[in-house]
Amino acid sequence: MSDSDSSDYESMDTDEELQAAFASGKLKPGLNVVAEQPKTFIKDTEGMETKLHAFQQNLDWIERLDLTNEPAPPPPGTDFVGEDDVNDDFRREMKFYCQAQASVVKGMAKLHDLGVPTKRPEDYFAQMAKSDDHMKKVREKLLEKQIGMERSEKAKKMRDLRKYGKKVQTEVLLQRQKEKREMLQSVKKYRKGQLNKLDFLDDVEKAEGKRKQPTLQNLDKKRNQPNKKRQFKNNKFGFGGQKKRSKYNTKDSAADVSEFAGAKQSGKYGKKPKKSGRPGKSKRMKMKNRKR
Repeated sequence: MSDSDSSDYESMDTDEELQAAFASGKLKPGLNVVAEQPKTFIKDTEGMETKLHAFQQNLDWIERLDLTNEPAPPPPGTDFVGEDDVNDDFRREMKFYCQAQASVVKGMAKLHDLGVPTKRPEDYFAQMAKSDDHMKKVREKLLEKQIGMERSEKAKKMRDLRKYGKKVQTEVLLQRQKEKREMLQSVKKYRKGQLNKLDFLDDVEKAEGKRKQPTLQNLDKKRNQPNKKRQFKNNKFGFGGQKKRSKYNTKDSAADVSEFAGAKQSGKYGKKPKKSGRPGKSKRMKMKNRKR
């Protein structure tokens, strides 16, 4: 571009002028360069100091609690060698930890020198962040949860006890069946003559205080004895046999008059004996007439 063209280009301000210049051929592709103005930095030291003195307050350290110190040495095993890496999160957090640790140590010592207590007194009561109603609901919820857990544990223990009880009952039944089989085998061997005595009856005899030797006859008698239900029916209805003509008189029953003699004395047959306490009817009537 010539000097006249550049001067015309600098004089163009509006879009219409640019479009007209582009249509007339004064502007061509590749000749437009965006010109950036250089940045200017202002260093107003006096103004910054004035502002600093304007909002600065000369307060005591106890009101500010600001500390400037070097970080504390890192814990053993966490010594870092080399330059700091901004992408190493663990190393950065460890730096913060060491800095806070050194500040706490220095600040506590300074507070003790100033006579400021650093521990909460025993009679200190602070306002809670949550209301009493809210804390009451929280306690009720925790109590309900605790009761539910206790009930669950109790139900679990009851289930375990039931399982254990069933297991014990099964073992007892199996043990009884085993003892019964052994007893029957011992009886069979005793019948065949393979055993001289039955060992399972020794404990029973010792408990009863008897030293009687069991015999085969006694065992058969005990085995053939009817049960309690059969014995009750036998006592009630008899043992069978002839039921007809059971009330007929015999020679001995006809000759026996002892029953009638006792009945006569008791007043069952004939006239009843008079009672000694009350007079007869005729005597009572005579007594009434006398009184009249």
